[in-house]
Amino acid sequence: MSARAVAIERGGRAGRAGAVAALAAFAFLATFPAWAPSDVMRLGVEFACLLALAQAWNLLAGYGGMVSLGQQAFIGIGGYTLFALANGLHVNAFLCVPAAGVVCALAAVPISRVVFRLHGGYFAVGTWVVAEIVRLLFANWSALGGGSGQSLTALVGFERSTREALTFWLALALVAASTGGVWWLLRSRLGLALTAIRDGDAVAESQGVDVARTKFVVYVAAAAACGVAGALYFLSALRISPDAAAGMGWIPLLFFAVIVGGIGTIEGPIVGTALYLALRQGLGDYGAWYLIADGAIAIVIMLVAPRGLFGLVAERFGMHLFPVRSIVRLPTPERIEP
Repeated sequence: MSARAVAIERGGRAGRAGAVAALAAFAFLATFPAWAPSDVMRLGVEFACLLALAQAWNLLAGYGGMVSLGQQAFIGIGGYTLFALANGLHVNAFLCVPAAGVVCALAAVPISRVVFRLHGGYFAVGTWVVAEIVRLLFANWSALGGGSGQSLTALVGFERSTREALTFWLALALVAASTGGVWWLLRSRLGLALTAIRDGDAVAESQGVDVARTKFVVYVAAAAACGVAGALYFLSALRISPDAAAGMGWIPLLFFAVIVGGIGTIEGPIVGTALYLALRQGLGDYGAWYLIADGAIAIVIMLVAPRGLFGLVAERFGMHLFPVRSIVRLPTPERIEP
């Protein structure tokens, strides 16, 4: 058998179809500001923010094995960075969105030095404690509105249509950057190292993986993504408060989107986020019933399909819209005629 006869498949038909569908969807969605109603665009912005947060948490927990209960700390830091720069220093609010990601990445460096000293359940609790400290700092920071928060007055001069269009296009860019960034990272050498770490730190180190460096890079990248998503979310909401920005309410949402959709897959958070918003929109008029439905669905999925909805589909049909693994196709042996 010659080496030339071995084929390496990196995408597959489903991957190529997914790429074409994604490009077509983005081209269509980019036209929304020209004709779509405001409430639809606001829902689209919310979907983009929640999806970016879910992809970041899935990168940490689903691929890296780092179960964090404190990503809301970076959501809050990102949101308050936007308000501090836009309201306080009069920086263009839309330019503050990527700046919030940079600030969160810088903040993640000292925070990681603390939480990485903890392992397992202690790591999860430690990240939650850090988030609570961040929330209390904002609640007692009078210049940022204290416990009651503040409104985004920096956008007073913008026309509503212009503001909504720019916010929606930023949301599209966030979806592309978060989903595409995770896909690119998992196909790189860092992604291979991250997968090895998920299977066991000791085994990964024995194979030459720099465990500490890999975890650090992923933690900082996830913090930056949460910061950008938080800034964009509160840019759309036009108001922020400590409980809304850095409260524990984000954690059940991320759990639902990732675990129900499919932990350890790129497609899973997309499915989970869409299902969460569909339940909220459909059952929102019935008070907290959509939260009860979320909890019941999550319990059933964890019992029946631990890998989530998309994980179940991928396992049964072998379909991945965003494939991250290479498949080696061996040639079919030639039949030798007598």
